[in-house]
Amino acid sequence: MKSLYLILSNPRYFAPAFVFASLNIWFGTWAIYIPYVKDKLEINKADLGIALFFLALGVFTVFPIASKIIDKLGVGKTTWWGVLFCTLAALLPLASPSYELLCVSLFVFGLSNGITDIAMNTLVTELEKEDKVQFMSAAHGFFSLGGVVAGLGSFLMPVFENPMLHMGLIALIVLIINLIFKRHYVTIKSAPVEKEPFSLKLFKPLFVLGLIGFISFASEGAVVDWSALYLKEITLAPSHLFGAGFLAFSITMTLGRFLGDGISERIGSIKIVAVGAIVAILGYFGILSENSLFAILGFALTGLGFSVMVPELFRIGGKVKGVDSAQGIAFIAGIGYLGFLSGPVILGFLAEEFTLRTSFWTLLVCAFLVLLLTWTLRGKRN
Repeated sequence: MKSLYLILSNPRYFAPAFVFASLNIWFGTWAIYIPYVKDKLEINKADLGIALFFLALGVFTVFPIASKIIDKLGVGKTTWWGVLFCTLAALLPLASPSYELLCVSLFVFGLSNGITDIAMNTLVTELEKEDKVQFMSAAHGFFSLGGVVAGLGSFLMPVFENPMLHMGLIALIVLIINLIFKRHYVTIKSAPVEKEPFSLKLFKPLFVLGLIGFISFASEGAVVDWSALYLKEITLAPSHLFGAGFLAFSITMTLGRFLGDGISERIGSIKIVAVGAIVAILGYFGILSENSLFAILGFALTGLGFSVMVPELFRIGGKVKGVDSAQGIAFIAGIGYLGFLSGPVILGFLAEEFTLRTSFWTLLVCAFLVLLLTWTLRGKRN
């Protein structure tokens, strides 16, 4: 919890951590109104899926140019501009009067989310290097907390009875808090890096980190999309426990991220990713037991195991020798998001062709793969 205390006691670290929370507050608040938008525009599930694809397309569009924007503006200014654009872009989907404008709005929202995501992770990496501290994992814990805040905000829906008013108020409050703290990071620029020409030796660690990121994000997406159905169809859990797997996963994901920095500082980034893989493997064995309570405990363990992976991957990627920190983080984030979006789809295909249990056996094999991949990085330090 040392990193959590660091964030809460020092505005220099709270400021970027709150940007992490902000990103998920914006996105989560939009997400709870997806059914409203679907009914308002009278679109079917297929049309909604295409619209959400534009959100992902916006994220992927900005990734290749994110590092150039950060180099030009500075990581602090890019983070702040990302906050401003996200504040405005979060309002657009709910205000869209037509399906076509909804797609455009979600594309813009995706762009804003993408650049803010890369900038804030790069900002934390630069602060860690400059101040010789570690709080990347706890910052991702704030991202998880942002999702909790957005979820709790769903209880306000009957109070407002107006999605735009709800989103507008949330966006304004989040903007004001960011405005108060932006002075603590807005002038920060990335430290110059002596870049090396492209080579397979240089690309290898980034590729391995990207592959681990793909698996981590895909696993997280799988639990979000399939845990309730798994408890219903495979373990035959009672209806009041359908959401327990995701809840357990989310709680341990948040807790693990607040504890991760201290553990990483003691054993190193590579080892903590390996330990996380082992914990996730144990979790999948619990899930595959087909006992409801063991499965819920298994989802909790997978959340704890994967909680430390993504922050550590960004931390390592931002320190790869000869690679600009923003470029390293953008590469890992891009591959990771590809996993988050495609992973549940692939698992859905496996579930349709075979069984849902087969999908989770596949995730178990992938967790073992992560453990093996950490051996290829073992010569690399924090």
